[in-house]
Amino acid sequence: MGFLPRRNRNAEPYVDMTPMVDCVFLLLIFFMISTAFVETPGLDIKLPESSSQTVAREPKEIRIYLDKGGRIYHQDRLLSLDQFRELLRQSQEEAGRTTLLLLADREARHGQVVMMMDLAKAAGIGKLAIATEQRGGKGR
Repeated sequence: MGFLPRRNRNAEPYVDMTPMVDCVFLLLIFFMISTAFVETPGLDIKLPESSSQTVAREPKEIRIYLDKGGRIYHQDRLLSLDQFRELLRQSQEEAGRTTLLLLADREARHGQVVMMMDLAKAAGIGKLAIATEQRGGKGR
């Protein structure tokens, strides 16, 4: 009584790669989407356009966001002007090797941008960079 089908002894083992390829593509899509959210905060800031070149960055960088309403943000945290001064004061030890990257909305008041630049200079910040978008594309 031969209930079991006969196996072909000459057949080589077969490993189906389709599930593994599916998993790799899903991981690739996940990482591509999640890395896009690392740089951009939850703020709606429209940078002004510029045709100038990018600036070399220092090892330590402080990113300050200024929205069109004049609110100051650092690492998704709302700062008052006094808290911004305190942040600059805390960075004074490494101020010569620090870049202050100011991401000001194009509709932000010019006076507030200049005031923030003056505060950074008074704190001894080595470099000041104002973020812009390149004309016809995305960049700094």
